[in-house]
Amino acid sequence: MKNYWIVSSIGFLLIFNVVACQNLTTQQVTQTTNSTQIPLASVKRVVALTSLSADIIYQLDSSKLVGITGSSLLNKNPKFKDITRVSEGQTPPNLEKIVALKPDLVIGAEGFSNQTIEKLKQLGIPTLLTSVNSVDSLTELTKNLAQKINADPQPLLKRYQSFIDTNIKPDASTLVLVSRQPILSPNKSSWAGNLLEKFNVKNITANLQGQSPIRGYITLSPEKVLEANPNIIILVNPPQGGSEQSTVESFQQESFWSKLEATKNNRVYVFDYYGLINAGTIDAIEKACKQLKDIFDQSA
Repeated sequence: MKNYWIVSSIGFLLIFNVVACQNLTTQQVTQTTNSTQIPLASVKRVVALTSLSADIIYQLDSSKLVGITGSSLLNKNPKFKDITRVSEGQTPPNLEKIVALKPDLVIGAEGFSNQTIEKLKQLGIPTLLTSVNSVDSLTELTKNLAQKINADPQPLLKRYQSFIDTNIKPDASTLVLVSRQPILSPNKSSWAGNLLEKFNVKNITANLQGQSPIRGYITLSPEKVLEANPNIIILVNPPQGGSEQSTVESFQQESFWSKLEATKNNRVYVFDYYGLINAGTIDAIEKACKQLKDIFDQSA
């Protein structure tokens, strides 16, 4: 079991570094286009290289979305089944497929899609690089995309507002553990940290800075976890999947686990990677927010 978890953790970190980079770069949405300006309301054919941007465009105006990434989140959703895939899994997008779709806008993720976007810019195709690591940046991205495709963003923005319950005032200290080897936890500069802040959660690592290679996340030692001794622990399933039971069981191998107040009081909860760590899709965000409401309504 231990060797299996080490291998799984390595795989998790590789995916984490690649997929989460769209969430972990700047506090605001980053927007860049090539020298070819996009006239307002002229965008009619969009290729989205991230699951979140694909979902936003689809929700705003599904007729404008002509190509998407081969994300597992989108592949599971039947509403995207007839839209052309320009990549499979974590493989680089196929430039020929993108060009063949004759897009007038291609949306990528900062830190992940840069090479593809640069090649498309050289071909004269308008592009947009995005970075979403806060609810505010999600809102700004939605407004920007709505303007480009001449859609009304208000129904979607109202939906976002319904996700957050600012009336919750939880007293319980909370620790989010994203992986076990190494032990990673989000500070306030990450999507997860910002989401917790919106719910007024007392995130133990919110204001900590560390040497983690992943921005917005810090590395904790077992001693630091024991010292923090949180009231509530949130564990995260790896992005490649896994059961709640296996995620909990992996941490149970740590010597500090049985000594924590959260484990003694059965206040350990497991979240999906998408929604809490990587925004993923609008439905994934909504699911994560519902879980946060359910947990912290109890602890308020």
